[in-house]
Amino acid sequence: MDYSKTLRNNNKIYSRTSSRQNAMQCSSDFNIRFVLSGNESYQIGRRNLSIYPDSFLILNKGTHYASSVGSNDPAQSFSINFDQQFLNDFKNSHEQTDRSLLEGQGYLQRQEDEFNETIYPFKGDIRYNIFHLKSRLDNGLQDEMLINEYLHHCLINYYKIYNTEVLEKAGNLNFLNSSTRVEILRRLNMAKEFLYTNFNSNISLEDLAEHACLSVNHLLRTFKQAFKLTPHQFLVQLRLQRAQQLLKTTKYPINEVVSMVGFECPSSFIRLFRTHYKLTPLKYRMTA
Repeated sequence: MDYSKTLRNNNKIYSRTSSRQNAMQCSSDFNIRFVLSGNESYQIGRRNLSIYPDSFLILNKGTHYASSVGSNDPAQSFSINFDQQFLNDFKNSHEQTDRSLLEGQGYLQRQEDEFNETIYPFKGDIRYNIFHLKSRLDNGLQDEMLINEYLHHCLINYYKIYNTEVLEKAGNLNFLNSSTRVEILRRLNMAKEFLYTNFNSNISLEDLAEHACLSVNHLLRTFKQAFKLTPHQFLVQLRLQRAQQLLKTTKYPINEVVSMVGFECPSSFIRLFRTHYKLTPLKYRMTA
């Protein structure tokens, strides 16, 4: 169901089904973008990122980007634009002590912080929150107090993911200098984005390292520190995850799914899938 909703506090919600390419745009607010079916490709500067139903993207206010549908099928997208005052109020209440807030010390004019514009996993509480909100909106929810509570919880859940995907992973890196950790993680996130976007291609370590502006051995060492997986293990897990989604939501033959997610051998795919999910792909499809 397609709609756009602007709340009285200028938070905005969009639900769209699209099969076209959009020209270069500028993000007017901090926003979170989800793809509930199909996939979308984004160009941000020199970076190309693809968003699938297992991931979401953050765009900061003022970011220039172009988007397009990355498949033959239309993509169903759902996005939330947060008004700056609502976002600042959330940051104050989230980061300040109750005493500071009661005394009014927390409500200071602040510069607009920028979040790490990268691909994040769409799972757990934030996934439940977004699907529940969309279901209520699809069924005619108009209560703005309740809608804003959903948006508040969306930010809470995003902060949790940001803490896990950015702050904790930066802390896992064995560098004393904090600015070095931040820069290495930025480059590792570029490698992660490359895997998310090109998971069904034949990716070499050299390609991945070049994209991240790291040497191969530096990439291998720091990627494992940050993500607790080697790049190859991360890629295999991602391919299995995408295969699981295709088995659940489409009728493509299993052999076709194998090639669509980048595996070359159906037998090795079946073995890996069974090891990871405790079911063969066929049994998973029958029970999904």
